[in-house]
Amino acid sequence: MPDDRTSRALDPIDRVSEVLFGLIMVLTFTGSLSVVEAGRAEVREMLVGALGCNFAWGVIDALLFLMGGLAEKGRGLLAWHGVRAAAAAEDGRRIIASALSPVVASLLGPGELEAMRERLVALPAPPVRPRLDAEAWKGALGIFLLVFVSTLPVVVPFLVTQDAYRALRISNAVAVTMLFVCGYAFGRLTRYHAWAMGGAMVLLGSALVGMTMALGG
Repeated sequence: MPDDRTSRALDPIDRVSEVLFGLIMVLTFTGSLSVVEAGRAEVREMLVGALGCNFAWGVIDALLFLMGGLAEKGRGLLAWHGVRAAAAAEDGRRIIASALSPVVASLLGPGELEAMRERLVALPAPPVRPRLDAEAWKGALGIFLLVFVSTLPVVVPFLVTQDAYRALRISNAVAVTMLFVCGYAFGRLTRYHAWAMGGAMVLLGSALVGMTMALGG
């Protein structure tokens, strides 16, 4: 009965969102670099900051994912225990209906809810506390890697060329391409116009980076 998103690790939209998050974070660092005044020390400082920031945010985002999964499992277990402890069958059916999405619950009649209640009651006793399974840890690792690894294509140009101006132009081109690809993928997944969504994501990402930099991020 516990319906948690960790059971499927990360779905495609989650993956696109995490890559976008990592891109926006690293662009706040590369966008703040002044190629006119930048020497190797400034470039190195920018690289350390970008990689360190995305590493830290990858860890934080992974921990938040685990906490969210644990909370979902806890809600599911609470409903399961409630169904087993219900004094009347009607109370058990009400608990099941409240645990389902409104659309699904509206499609189920009393007989179907009762069949579900009987099956839940017949199952072995559920655990007292929610636990994180292998899929949850896999999802957390996936989030960390997506946030951190999305940094690399944008910073690699600064590692392979000594010309800060050229490196920044290549880095920006890579970032714009990645933003467009993420937007295009998001459009395909959500059934919006994929090409228009790709262009919109480039504009939105640029605006978010500009706002973050303006606010001192």
